[in-house]
Amino acid sequence: MPIRIPDNLPARKILEQEGVMVMSQKTAARQDIRALHIGLLNLMPNKIRTETQIARLAGATPLQIEFTLIKMTSHKSKNTSQEHMLAFYQDFQKIKHEKFDGFIITGAPIELLDFEQVTYWDELTEIFEWSRTHVHSTFNICWGAQAAIHHFYGVPKHELSQKAFGVYRHNNLKPSSPFLRGFSDDFSIPVSRWTEVRTEDLPKDSNLEVLIESPASGLCLVHDPDHRALYMFNHLEYDSNSLAEEYWRDRNAGKSIAIPVNYFQNDDPNSVPENRWRSHAHLLFGNWINEMYQTVPFDRNKIGT
Repeated sequence: MPIRIPDNLPARKILEQEGVMVMSQKTAARQDIRALHIGLLNLMPNKIRTETQIARLAGATPLQIEFTLIKMTSHKSKNTSQEHMLAFYQDFQKIKHEKFDGFIITGAPIELLDFEQVTYWDELTEIFEWSRTHVHSTFNICWGAQAAIHHFYGVPKHELSQKAFGVYRHNNLKPSSPFLRGFSDDFSIPVSRWTEVRTEDLPKDSNLEVLIESPASGLCLVHDPDHRALYMFNHLEYDSNSLAEEYWRDRNAGKSIAIPVNYFQNDDPNSVPENRWRSHAHLLFGNWINEMYQTVPFDRNKIGT
């Protein structure tokens, strides 16, 4: 089944060119199907690119997805046009009465700030608490994952001496997890962060379950059954050229930036990078959506009760 997104969303044309099934609002209204309602709280500067990345993965599942784009009420985007934000995004404060089958919270390029220094921290903590009663399953990514696990468990983030930047080998620690169904024993995942969350900081008396870890870049994916949440500290959703864009952006700005590890062919930044994580990105999102579908109440109003 296709993903349901606004008819004029820029991601639509890209997804259709890639063969992702996209349904118009008008067509979806004619189908008598209980679509899964998934919200995306997009904190990334390049909203359009992130919308496309997430919609691509959510739209590849066999279920109909109703996609809602959400922004912080207390924060104004500086990198995406206000025309785009007004046309496609809804303020959290205006939709917080709704119930969601799934909710995705992205990263943000603010990881070197203390959590409490983030201008929209109070509203974000409100969203974390709201998710306990209004969301069946939450998927937190990168800084969003660090923020969520800090809010719920007080887990700190640690600044790295140098940026973890590249494509790192990771290990499947829980092959029996429904979220890792079909995963290889080891696989590659893009990493791009200046901070990390460490396994030894996870509370010993919690039900937190480490699913994926890397010998080189550390903790990657944690399952939190008590809050029906996943914490993904890296970027399986990245496009093939995402790390290259970050590298050249910083280099052209005169910043000190190392070549991403295990990314460019022969470490040549002028080469075309190969995508070695796409299949596992689809697996993880497909497994998350399938697990959500199998366990969510049919009556959306019963979510959180």
